[in-house]
Amino acid sequence: MPLQCLILELDAPEADALSDACFEAGALSVSMDDPLAGTPEEVPLYDEPSWPTGKHAEDLPDMPGVRGEGGWPRLRLTVLLAEDTDAQDFVRQASRAAGLAAAPAYRVETLPDDDWVKKTQAQFQPIRISERLWIVPSWHDAPDPAAINLRLDPGAAFGTGSHPTTQLCLRWLEDKLAGGEAVLDYGCGSGILAIAAALLGATQVAGVDIDAAAVEAARENARINGVQAEFTAGSQPLAFDADVLVANILANPLQVLAPVLARHVRPGGVMALSGVLKDQAEDTMRAYSSWFDFEPVAELEGWVCLSGRRKA
Repeated sequence: MPLQCLILELDAPEADALSDACFEAGALSVSMDDPLAGTPEEVPLYDEPSWPTGKHAEDLPDMPGVRGEGGWPRLRLTVLLAEDTDAQDFVRQASRAAGLAAAPAYRVETLPDDDWVKKTQAQFQPIRISERLWIVPSWHDAPDPAAINLRLDPGAAFGTGSHPTTQLCLRWLEDKLAGGEAVLDYGCGSGILAIAAALLGATQVAGVDIDAAAVEAARENARINGVQAEFTAGSQPLAFDADVLVANILANPLQVLAPVLARHVRPGGVMALSGVLKDQAEDTMRAYSSWFDFEPVAELEGWVCLSGRRKA
C-alpha cells in the first residue's frame, strides 16, 4: 500500500535525537541528509569532491560540517510511515520523546505502492561488533563463520546493530555475561540485544516492547538464531527478575522508567542504559542513583552507555 513520507529540517543534535524517537514511535525507516545538497551552500563531508570552489575538506578545517567537526549543522529527516498513521500525532509524540521543546514543521508526501521496508533493509551490511561477535543481516553470508553470528531481519523494528547505542550495549553484554544469567531487554525492538545475550550464554532471556510489530520481529529473529527468548508486549504484566537488564531507548523515557526498571533487577545485578546523549548522562544517572551505583561511562560518537550495579 502507499506510504507517507514526512520531511523535516532541524539542527543536527535535535535531528539525531528525533530520528531515534521516530523509530521508537513506529517509523518504517528514517534517513538523514544535507538539506543544502546540490546548492552552492552545500558543505561536503570528508573528501567529497563537490566544493563550489574546488577545494577539499582538509583545506578548510574550520568550516562547520567538515572533517572533525561532527557533520552537517542542519539535517533533513525523511521518515517513512504507514498510510494510516496520523502524521500530526506521530510528530508530536516523537518530538516529546526526543525532548524537543516543540514539534518541528514538516511536510507530507505520498509514496506509491512498493516494498520500501525491504529496499531500506538492503543497505545494511554485516557489522563486526568485536573479535568474536558479528551482526549479520539474514540476506547476507557470514564473513566469519567461526564467530558468534547473530542473524538479523529487523523488519519494521528498531535495531540493526548499526547505531552506536546498539553497539555499545552489545559490547557491554559481551563484557558482562559469564553464562547462566537471566537477562531482560526492555524496549527490545528487533530483539538484537536479547538474542545476543542468549548467544553469549544467558540461560533465561526476555524482551518487552510497546510495539506489537517489534515483538513479532523479535520472535522471528529468535527463531532464525535458534535461541529461546520470551518476547511480550509492554501492555502485559511483566514478572521477571533479571541478573542483567539492558534498555536502549531514549533519555527521557529512561528517566521516567527508573522505578520500573529498578524493580526488575535483583540486588547485585547489573544494568546498561543507552539511547542517551553525552550531555544527558548525568540527569539519567541521577534518576537511578537511589538504586544503582554507576561505573565510568562508555561513549561512542556522542552517545553513551551507562552501566550500574543494583545496591543490596
